[in-house]
Amino acid sequence: MKRLVVLCMVVIGGFVTMAVFGQPPQQAPQGLGIDNIATNLWRVTGAGGNTAVFVREDGVLLVDTKLANNGQAILDQVRTVTDKPITHIINTHTHGDHTGSNMFFPASVEIVTHANTAANMGRMPAFQAAEGAVGMPDQTFEDQMSLFRGDERVDLYYFGAGHTNGDTFVVFRDARVMHSGDIFATRGLPLLDVANGGSGVAIGETLRKAAEGIDNVDRVITGHTDTLTWQDFVDYGEFNTLFLEHARAAQAAGKTAEQAAMEFTLPPKFSAYNIAGRGGRGGPAGNIGIIYTELAAQ
Repeated sequence: MKRLVVLCMVVIGGFVTMAVFGQPPQQAPQGLGIDNIATNLWRVTGAGGNTAVFVREDGVLLVDTKLANNGQAILDQVRTVTDKPITHIINTHTHGDHTGSNMFFPASVEIVTHANTAANMGRMPAFQAAEGAVGMPDQTFEDQMSLFRGDERVDLYYFGAGHTNGDTFVVFRDARVMHSGDIFATRGLPLLDVANGGSGVAIGETLRKAAEGIDNVDRVITGHTDTLTWQDFVDYGEFNTLFLEHARAAQAAGKTAEQAAMEFTLPPKFSAYNIAGRGGRGGPAGNIGIIYTELAAQ
């Protein structure tokens, strides 16, 4: 569906400054920073989820657009590495800290999401407003799709519910880098957005399928924390599976979700994980309460 509103984009000329691979993000006055991940691939941090910037021969692909009113700040960061136009946006999922600045970019920019994410975005007030139509997806996919060819190829994958029911894994093939969105936001308990199809029962299996179904990736741009290794991603699937097994066993033993949350302990392998509150987000029992409800409905 072609978007309705055409906006103007300011192209800022000047010299192109290249970020040094591995250096900390360079902070901008708006609070955003940019760091180089691989050849032609950068990460913009701050003001919401991590934004990937992939510079192609004829334009720039963005993955996620942070909170609302950060479009110009994102563009300012892009302009430190290239003066090419933004041509594509991929949103990894529906949340406003990853889709909020979509509408800043002109209607000529192709926006791509999973089909479930497009449906979820359509229920958000920001996209129901007339001016929000420009930020809605132009193209959707179900299981897998690819954009571009050769060393510019970008693959999109969907393996099932987790953080939401539309979590997209974005793989930059030549760079051997994946953007995971918030299904792997940080090393800790995930946010399970049940209202948008998230699932504590499914997330571990979804991550396992992704780990088995995606190959030739070395590093992962997470939803909100530092860029981590592929093994960190694989381990995160194991962590979520262990968490589900703990909740399942506790429920079978007649324990309350609150008791199960307090009794959960981290194996040494996951000692770096943040499980403040033990149960996760969403109340005293957090994710375990969500899992209990899901298991009871099965």
